[in-house]
Amino acid sequence: MDTREIALELGNRLKQEGWLLATAESCTGGWVGEVLTSVPGSSAWFERGFITYSNVAKREMLGVNPDTLKTYGAVSVETAREMAQGAIRHSRADAAIAVTGIAGPGGGSVEKPVGTVCFGWALKSGRVATAKRHFEGDRESVRRQAVEQALKGLLEIL
Repeated sequence: MDTREIALELGNRLKQEGWLLATAESCTGGWVGEVLTSVPGSSAWFERGFITYSNVAKREMLGVNPDTLKTYGAVSVETAREMAQGAIRHSRADAAIAVTGIAGPGGGSVEKPVGTVCFGWALKSGRVATAKRHFEGDRESVRRQAVEQALKGLLEIL
C-alpha cells in the first residue's frame, strides 16, 4: 500500500469517528500534510499542519519545553511526544501526528545518525505513542519512509 492509499484509509477512519487531525512536522517539511490533503474530501477531517523546522518554532508554535530540547535534542521521542501533544493543544484536532528527524545528507552524529526519525502520535483523550526508526537511503528516501511510517503509526493507535 502506498502513502496515498494509507492516507485515504486514515481519512476514512477519522471521518467515521468525526475526528479532526493536525500534523506537527520537522524533517518532513509538510509532506505528511501534503499527502493527507491530496485525498479528496480531506477538509472534512484535516484541521491544520504545523511545520516546526527550528527549535524556536517547536517551542513557540507547539509549546515544546526548552528543557526537553536541551536534554534530549530535537530528534528524540521526548520531543516528538511534546510536538504531538502541542498540536492537539494548539488546534481543534482530536488526533495528531508529529515527525522530527535527520534526513541528511549531513547533521547526523554517532548517537543519532542520518536517517534517525522520531514520531509522536497523540489523541485528545490523552493517549500518546512514540517510536524511533532508522531509515536508509538519501534525503528524499528517508523523508518518504518517514511520511509512510507517520501515517501507519496513527492508523495503528486509532
